Amino acid sequence: MLYTLADKMGAAVGASRAAVDAGYVPSDLQVGQTGKMIAPDLYIAVGISGAIQHLAGMKDSKTIVAINKDGEAPIFQVSDYGLVDDLFKAVPEMIEGIEQQ
Repeated sequence: MLYTLADKMGAAVGASRAAVDAGYVPSDLQVGQTGKMIAPDLYIAVGISGAIQHLAGMKDSKTIVAINKDGEAPIFQVSDYGLVDDLFKAVPEMIEGIEQQ
């Protein structure tokens, strides 16, 4: 699902340490203190809580958009835009919106 969204946006996928540790993605996609440091024009944090280690790797992004079902997630404190919603609902809606354009 995230790869589909990234493909339609001409973007890349990165991940949190939790996603790497859970085996969802390979470690070379990890963003953060023990991963890659990135600074894209647009960073969409999907389901990212905002652990300080992850923030260290993406804090220099120009625009940060956060999608998380926990409205109290720390990622919202550093995001420019935020959506409190379940990623399994929001991401398919984003993909559909892009496909309709």
